[in-house]
Amino acid sequence: MHPTLVILAAGIGSRYGGLKQVDGVGPKGEAILEFSLHDAQQAGFGKAVIVLRKAIEEAFRQRIGARVERWMPVEYVFQEMDTALEWLPAIPPREKPWGTGHAILAARACVQEPFATINADDFYGAEAFRVMARFLQDECAPDLYGMVAYRLGNTLSENGAVSRGVCSVSPQGFLTDVVERTGIERLDDGIGFTDEVGHRHLLPTHTPVSMNFWGFHPSLFEYLDAQFRAFVQQHMEHPRAEFYIPSAISQLLHEGRVRVRVQTCESPWYGVTYPADKAIVQAALAALYPQGL
Repeated sequence: MHPTLVILAAGIGSRYGGLKQVDGVGPKGEAILEFSLHDAQQAGFGKAVIVLRKAIEEAFRQRIGARVERWMPVEYVFQEMDTALEWLPAIPPREKPWGTGHAILAARACVQEPFATINADDFYGAEAFRVMARFLQDECAPDLYGMVAYRLGNTLSENGAVSRGVCSVSPQGFLTDVVERTGIERLDDGIGFTDEVGHRHLLPTHTPVSMNFWGFHPSLFEYLDAQFRAFVQQHMEHPRAEFYIPSAISQLLHEGRVRVRVQTCESPWYGVTYPADKAIVQAALAALYPQGL
């Protein structure tokens, strides 16, 4: 059975100032997601499930769907404020959806096989998809998940702070913890962030980080459903609280329910967080294009 690729494309992109999921950055006006879908199809993924907001569905289908559906099966699901909250009598007011863990949960009805997740606006490189496809086809199990990690220094923006899942990995190559850190940026004395209580921390440039390229067994959905219910009940009065997938996986690790094999990827990563990032990504993709990468 071919694995499925779940694409997280419901983000609002407030820092970018536009719909970056469909913005053309390739030499022929391709969106980053088009390169990811091509690399996934070549690696052996059988279909894509794209998680959207209904407000951007039409633009997405016209800009991306019309081009990629000719050569790869695509299904669409929606992450809205009330997704997976049928059990809640009243939905609390929010400015945006509930986060990446919630987005993956939105794809539950379309996925019965091992699957990978990616961000729509990140360029991961073809090798990352080959590594993940092999894992999903040969190793993935109800208690064994996977992740492609990138080196922190290769994932920063020169134009502002970013959020990353900072990983701890055992000598045997298994994830021992992952913590979502916000406000990571280059400083005069290295790469660092400030935590919730105002303490400043530096991180080595080679620190492995999650870019939401995970490999999962469908067993994940049951875990996520239970965690999301608890999260909503705890954070109902906090309209900006987000149910991050790194936090969900960290909880499963600490409970001993799953293991996560980590593959560190040396392929180039590119992404657009801020408007000024676009020119950098355009130049990078233009350089890779003639090489067939």
